[in-house]
Amino acid sequence: MNVLVVNCGSSSIKYSLYRMGEDGAADVLASGGVEKIGEAGSRLQHQAAGRTDARDVAAPDHEAAFALMIRALAEVPGAVISGPADIDAVGHRVVHGAEGFTGSRRIDDDVLAALEACVPLAPLHNPPNLTGIRAARRLMPGVPHVGVFDTAFHQTLEPHAFLYAIPYDLYAEHRIRRYGFHGTSHRYVAEAAAARLGRPPAEANLITAHLGNGCSVTAVRGGKSVDTSMGLTPLEGLVMGTRSGDVDAAVVFHLIRALGMAADEVDALLNRRSGLLGVSGVSNDMRDVARAAAEGHARADLAIRLFCYRLKKYIGAYTAVLGRVDALVFTGGIGENAALIRERTCEGLEPLGYVLDQAKNAAGRGPRDLATPDSPKRILVIPTDEELMIARDTARLAAEARSRSSVNPVGRHGGSSGSARWVS
Repeated sequence: MNVLVVNCGSSSIKYSLYRMGEDGAADVLASGGVEKIGEAGSRLQHQAAGRTDARDVAAPDHEAAFALMIRALAEVPGAVISGPADIDAVGHRVVHGAEGFTGSRRIDDDVLAALEACVPLAPLHNPPNLTGIRAARRLMPGVPHVGVFDTAFHQTLEPHAFLYAIPYDLYAEHRIRRYGFHGTSHRYVAEAAAARLGRPPAEANLITAHLGNGCSVTAVRGGKSVDTSMGLTPLEGLVMGTRSGDVDAAVVFHLIRALGMAADEVDALLNRRSGLLGVSGVSNDMRDVARAAAEGHARADLAIRLFCYRLKKYIGAYTAVLGRVDALVFTGGIGENAALIRERTCEGLEPLGYVLDQAKNAAGRGPRDLATPDSPKRILVIPTDEELMIARDTARLAAEARSRSSVNPVGRHGGSSGSARWVS
């Protein structure tokens, strides 16, 4: 089965094409993206068969960008399909599924309507996700489309973990609560970590730390999320590249009343001008901040200390929540690659059972255990693969749909499929 995984932003599409085996194996046939959709200077980057192609293109809208993407997959040399009819299913990353989606779902009109209702909860993310889904369905109407939701993994939180201590009617009537994000990544690394520990996910208690430009940490008990650092939006929780993470809510009132800022200005300040960038004054990229700190930049060093201190507090809190912790798991660009961040985060956690081996932490790549042999808890690095998780969910749901169908196999519906649109 060929599964196309897409992640649509407001002006970009990222994609990967997987060949999924019946035994669960997956091979990446191609990957790439289209940038600056609807703008001058749209650009396609495509990787397949050991080749990388980057070129300027005309992409006035997402449907045009999808058509360019399909053409790239079918172009020779390096073609991996002959056309849209060779794509058996499409998996879409969707940021916010609210309470309606506790797992991945095949997309139909009812699902689209439910996602529309989620737009007020994710006004920056869900609209472009919906635009991409609609464009893909128009281009490839004869195949199953599956939504995989960042929030779904966290729908196992109990009310005492997801509610804010504000009037309950605000939850009952407007669904204001903590939802959590990065769920697909946390689910993937939790399953991979459990496998590395040699136990089924249902028997593993883990703290998973997804650290990139966006950062979140999750307490996983028996394969299920029981607490997570992000909230109603991805702003809550850890220090991030440009997001503040946790702040006193009254800071917002102070900025409005004392400094005369408008609500949109405060939103931009906390989401786009804070975090590593705001504290260091150097960059939102941890690599740049770490280089500046090593050269003696005091605010860059402060940003790193603040980042690690906040993460350390969450690890301590989630250790208390879980009681028994089998492993702390680092993932994401920072979590996988920044030895300094892992070192400073774990420093002082030894009494809780996290004993980092400095030599192991400073060396190696890929999945590995960084704890000392006698550490009561393991400290793992597990590279995340959200696209693979989306591909697996999509293949599973497409196969279930195929088994229920008494008509032609999914994705092989003849002349009314997306092929005609692709060549037009």
